[in-house]
Amino acid sequence: MNLSKFLAVCFIAVGFNCAAADHNRAIDIDSKVVTNHKATINGERISYSVTSGTQPVWNEQGEPTATLYYNYYKKDKVDDISKRPLLISFNGGPGSASVWMHIAYTGPRILKIDDEGYPVQPYGMKDNPYSVLDVADIVFVNPVKTGYSRVLPNKEGKMPSADEQKAQFFGVNADIKYLADWINTFITRNNRSLSPKFLIGESYGTVRVSGLARELQQAHWWFLNGVVLVSPTDIGIERQGPVKAANRLPYFAATAWHHKVLPAELQAKDLTEVLSEVERFTIDQYLPALAKGAFIANDDKQAIAERVAFYSGLSKQFVLQNNLDISDDAFWKELLRDQGYILGRLDSRYLGIDKRDAGDRPDYFPELSAWLHAFTPAINHYIREELNYKTDVQYNMLANVHPWDRSNNNTGEQLREAMAENPYLNVLIQAGYYDGATNYFDAKYTLWQLDPSGKMRDRLSFKGYRSGHMMYLRKEDLKTSNDDLREFIKASLKSQTRSAKY
Repeated sequence: MNLSKFLAVCFIAVGFNCAAADHNRAIDIDSKVVTNHKATINGERISYSVTSGTQPVWNEQGEPTATLYYNYYKKDKVDDISKRPLLISFNGGPGSASVWMHIAYTGPRILKIDDEGYPVQPYGMKDNPYSVLDVADIVFVNPVKTGYSRVLPNKEGKMPSADEQKAQFFGVNADIKYLADWINTFITRNNRSLSPKFLIGESYGTVRVSGLARELQQAHWWFLNGVVLVSPTDIGIERQGPVKAANRLPYFAATAWHHKVLPAELQAKDLTEVLSEVERFTIDQYLPALAKGAFIANDDKQAIAERVAFYSGLSKQFVLQNNLDISDDAFWKELLRDQGYILGRLDSRYLGIDKRDAGDRPDYFPELSAWLHAFTPAINHYIREELNYKTDVQYNMLANVHPWDRSNNNTGEQLREAMAENPYLNVLIQAGYYDGATNYFDAKYTLWQLDPSGKMRDRLSFKGYRSGHMMYLRKEDLKTSNDDLREFIKASLKSQTRSAKY
């Protein structure tokens, strides 16, 4: 038994004999296992190491309050690490492990799935020839309670109360603060102070990395080169009322096009051509109509309902029954009701079967069920057998971190401030057209509103994909999204040849 494990179990088992404590199910507070691998990525044969381990979170008194599990991928034989980018990766939830992008998007080993992203048995892993490890080292970080990351007892051996844990870890701003401290330690421990630095976050992870961009600058004086928002939430940029309702329509159109239930003249067009048309209608006509509410003229209401039905695949009657404002739940239940199917939320290409065709919302979301039963065995086997990190602690795919404190979410503004202060900082948004949880047109809206002045418009970019929330599950989009990320990293580095000034 190594010293760190001995101290960890003794720390947890205060008041007990440490020999007996050896049987506690506890993660090492500070640990490291290194394995070596080879892969062909983007046509280049490379060797790399993976450090799998835990690193503590400390309070202001220097006492460990939690330990975070991470996986650090580092390319071998790099002459000058100061020129080698570091990509720090988070998933979302809140309460999701750093598993989805780890073994399905940017990492060099990914889940065995079919070309459209559907699980296949036997479960397992395969090489990812599109990983960005050729251009950047990557660290996948698991926030508290996700993966193998855990809250620690205090020096008296008592676990903090639920309220104390919430104040320390489980809220928009608490999450950003402790993770910034953790990143600061990781950077200095691993000699990455001079390396170009990038953050990537998916879903709620976009709130996290938007806030971290500012916190790392403000509290630790680390200035980033790029932030990537994958399937972003609102990041504190409000879109309520008519805006929220109108922004759903382009996603509805994409989903209906995929399931071939749009009128023939739309089905004959390419998806992006259809979406361009729907987006114009949404901004120019649908949003103003919704803003008029009950005082819209009846003729205008009838005309708008007809056009919404035309673009959404729904009936005009259904649109009118919902007063032009169709909720996501209603759409997922209604679109293919006559065929006996419901739609997936995170990826509306997925279909499910409800107990009753009647009703106004699906019983469950088929895509998440499919993903969990494929990802869970794969990540557990991969970490234990390929990365050689062995523990009896359960790997939490999804952890209970609720109630999450969502108050004072100003992360979009924090990202704008970080960009304003740092002329090197660029932002890329990536979104799937079939994502109903964080729809792609909301992502575009967030991009438009992030910097109302328009002075940093040339540092903001958007890429869309023909898949869902995890757009990289589809093979074609796995390649395209990694290529887009690779080019974003390279382009962001080119600006380093210029002085950081306006």
